[in-house]
Amino acid sequence: MTATESLRVPSREQLVHQLYEAAELEHCLMCTYLYAAFSLKSGTEEGLSAREAEAVARWRQVILQVAIEEMGHLTAVWNITAALGASPRFGRGNFPLDPGTLPAGMVVKLAPFCEAVLQHFIHLERPGSSAEQDGVGFVPERSFTRGIREERLTPMPLDYDTVGVFYITLDESLRAFSNALGEKVAFCGDPALQLSTAEVELHGAKPVLCLKTARAAFVAIVEQGEGAPKDSALSHFNKFSAIRDELRQLRAENPGFDPAWPAAENPVLRRPMRDGRIWIESADAAETVDLANTGYALMLRLLAYSYLIPRPQQQKSLVVDLALGLMRAITPLAERAARLPVGPSHPGVNAGMSFTALRDAAPLPPGPSAERFFVERLRELSRAASALAGNGERRTQSAARLLEALARQAESGFSAPASVSAAPPATTTTGAITIPAPAPASATLPAAPLPAPPVVAAAGTPPVPTVVHGVDHIEGKHLTLLYEGKKCIHSRFCVTWGPKSFLANVPGPWIHPDAMRAEALVEIAHACPSGAIRYVRKDGQPDEAAPPVNLLSVREGGPYALRADLQLDGQAAGYRATLCRCGASKNKPFCDGSHHEVHFEASGEPPTGQAEMLPVRDGPLRIDPQVDGPLQVRGNLEIVSGTGRVVSRLTQARHCRCGGSSNKPFCDGTHSVIGFRSS
Repeated sequence: MTATESLRVPSREQLVHQLYEAAELEHCLMCTYLYAAFSLKSGTEEGLSAREAEAVARWRQVILQVAIEEMGHLTAVWNITAALGASPRFGRGNFPLDPGTLPAGMVVKLAPFCEAVLQHFIHLERPGSSAEQDGVGFVPERSFTRGIREERLTPMPLDYDTVGVFYITLDESLRAFSNALGEKVAFCGDPALQLSTAEVELHGAKPVLCLKTARAAFVAIVEQGEGAPKDSALSHFNKFSAIRDELRQLRAENPGFDPAWPAAENPVLRRPMRDGRIWIESADAAETVDLANTGYALMLRLLAYSYLIPRPQQQKSLVVDLALGLMRAITPLAERAARLPVGPSHPGVNAGMSFTALRDAAPLPPGPSAERFFVERLRELSRAASALAGNGERRTQSAARLLEALARQAESGFSAPASVSAAPPATTTTGAITIPAPAPASATLPAAPLPAPPVVAAAGTPPVPTVVHGVDHIEGKHLTLLYEGKKCIHSRFCVTWGPKSFLANVPGPWIHPDAMRAEALVEIAHACPSGAIRYVRKDGQPDEAAPPVNLLSVREGGPYALRADLQLDGQAAGYRATLCRCGASKNKPFCDGSHHEVHFEASGEPPTGQAEMLPVRDGPLRIDPQVDGPLQVRGNLEIVSGTGRVVSRLTQARHCRCGGSSNKPFCDGTHSVIGFRSS
């Protein structure tokens, strides 16, 4: 290959440069879509008719889903970048972008939902054959060419008419590079550093291992959104076009229909030096936007950090969970900002989240210093949100609750065990951190001082229990039975399988360990789905061990029944539990039988989904109840129906616990629509 020919094949540096532009493009699209969604009004109490309110709520969900899909595209771009051995790009320019930062014909700015903004979105997502024009106010001041015809070693920007054309060009460049060097050399990055569906439920979160998987990511991006054919009903282009048609119909019926608040175009938190930006003068609005921006910036730092932690270290999924939790906390703040006046200099204009970018979003070096940084920053956010929530406004109160939960999760999570799959070593080392392996089974009992010496009962009389942290310790000759009443769901295995040891409907002590053989009591304990009954052997026989297969059983009209080495909200929680999925329990996240009182109806026989056998079927199962949201589950898990049929096998999922999802047992976002409260 001659020097001239080598320039026709892009260098790794030039490819990374193009991927950085792709990342910035997807990042900017995501932010502009979110800004428009946050500006939409909500319900009849904000001036909409019942029909208009239903339509606007639906539009909001569609736009948010498109933004989530853009996050998936961004993740795919990050994964390809990492596969090439480079560090993904998380930064971007602040809004509005200067002309030429992205293709010369693309205007990128923050603006509230309106027909012109919607037309801009349609124009951005248009297929190559479309003649859709840009929205009013988004036409560039002048056209010019960014690229040059001459070959350069220095990475240079590309010109392209549509986003779809850009990805086609990028695909061709990547293919030429891979063919010239060979796939093994081209894709030299560690795939364990990339994000996968084990960490996040996004369409683009698939590790890139070779040219085929990289090209599949490009195809998915084009077909789902940018440059999708007109006949692709689920493309972003067609979704936005459908909203435009319905908006025009509702406007024809009601010329005064205004679905959005007058949020500012390109709001900023300090007096701008240039035109095209609106200064947020109001203290209340500025504090709200400042808090939202800070959460957004920390989210980027956490995501950047996740690309330095190899799978399956638990810290990788922890930082991703914290990042996604921040996005949830940002949402009510951004919605509130769009409802607050910007200040006296701009009457009739409201504020809006400005998505202020950090000067540098590079990842922090892995180790205790990064952990300290994240914990400190989340605690700062929680304190600021708590102070802001003193106004009693429901959105700021929701954000404060979410941020406080994230701060607690970070404080406990960074010192948690680090394995989620096969049997761990005695210790796991991550950079400068040494994390102890999960505690043995006996350590899953509640941390507590040793109980006092047992009270000796008369022959035939159940012994008086010693109560430690709400758990009854009932001493027998061969074992100690433990009973935790607040977890009991009255499955009645105890009183029907062991009526001599578990005396139903009697006053006072009712559990008599010595009235049955120890092996029979152990069998009864293992049958207890809630984990309310446990035991500690005294006769040298082994205590209960983690099951060989992690199971979540979906009960008809009832709770989730789990069997695994459970880590609930960062704490060891034994091997059995029943968790509420009706949304009504007064002992969340545990079931307390309230599904009977509220007449909860939900199938115990959901349809079969992803059921490929997992390479590892046991190991710790982390369950993190999200504030006012679903159960985030991570680890090797088989979901089964009430009859034992396999529903799904997966390593992470979000399970509905508000009772309203249309995709039970999985979350579909209904909790935010119905105002579910987890406490």
